[in-house]
Amino acid sequence: MGKVIEQRRKFSDERFETLRVSLADSPGICADKACVYATGSFGRREASPYSDVDLFIVSLSDKEDRIDRSRLSKLDEILLKAELIRVSRSLKFPEFSQEGRFLNNHTARKLIQSTGNQYDDAENTFTARLLLLLESKPVVGAAVHARIIDDVIERYWREFPDHYDRFMPAYLANDILRYWRTLCLNYEASTSERLPHEQTSVDRAKRKIKNYKLKHSRMLTCYSAVLYLLFFDDRNGTVTVQDAQRLVSLTPTERVEFVANELSVSEPANLIHDFLGKYERFLEVTDSSEEDLIKLFSDDTEAHKLRDEQSDFGDLAYKILFSIGQKNRLYRRLLI
Repeated sequence: MGKVIEQRRKFSDERFETLRVSLADSPGICADKACVYATGSFGRREASPYSDVDLFIVSLSDKEDRIDRSRLSKLDEILLKAELIRVSRSLKFPEFSQEGRFLNNHTARKLIQSTGNQYDDAENTFTARLLLLLESKPVVGAAVHARIIDDVIERYWREFPDHYDRFMPAYLANDILRYWRTLCLNYEASTSERLPHEQTSVDRAKRKIKNYKLKHSRMLTCYSAVLYLLFFDDRNGTVTVQDAQRLVSLTPTERVEFVANELSVSEPANLIHDFLGKYERFLEVTDSSEEDLIKLFSDDTEAHKLRDEQSDFGDLAYKILFSIGQKNRLYRRLLI
């Protein structure tokens, strides 16, 4: 583990614990009914003093009710959101994006039953479910959070009992790739609302910043999980529920470190060490205010250099995946 990653983890954990302790009323509101989990830089344990906090609420459903009704009442949901907003403001976090548009209560039942259906993207359950698995950390309701994760994994691993000795997690791996491609499409859609000649220098700089972050932190979130699944499928010929649970328990950088340690001294392990070194460079660059980042990316020379760095990062990711997956059946399934 590099020095920058270590420092970011320490800062994230301390800041996160301050948030958790400050939410005095939320544990009582959630009780055994719901959880709140952080994603983004806090879920990845790589936050900086400039990081915002991205939160999701997921509640259990009433078992006796055929209608998917949340155990968290509407009034309790309002109280919970109010405290999340109040505490985040008191701790000087940036405001929730789009005035809290994504701070919605999803039921675990909907999160699971939406898997693969036509409404998954539209209702934001796809994003909530994938981030739950790939980069989440419970702020409130850790036991409920763990229970929901187990239920989601069970959904993806439902064919495992019949194929325990050769189970291939193509269902989850394909969803991860679908999430990555959705992020890329969303980037293009959100940054092409104005024609190039209508964009200001600030608009262009913000687009470059967003792309830089997409091609580092978001790429790592998705492909660290793909790498982990490829590694276990290649080594054991199967990927168990326990392997999946370990995947979820690790942050993206921890997953990559885990694979490197398992590979010991080898060419893929050396590639991974270089990969993490480049990711530390990304963390150093983004440890700045938005204003400073806009100035940096407004400089054409610096922006070009940073664009080359993100391209190198992507090339390394490809080399690592190919070196482990080139003769792997899961790798083949992901391509065709």
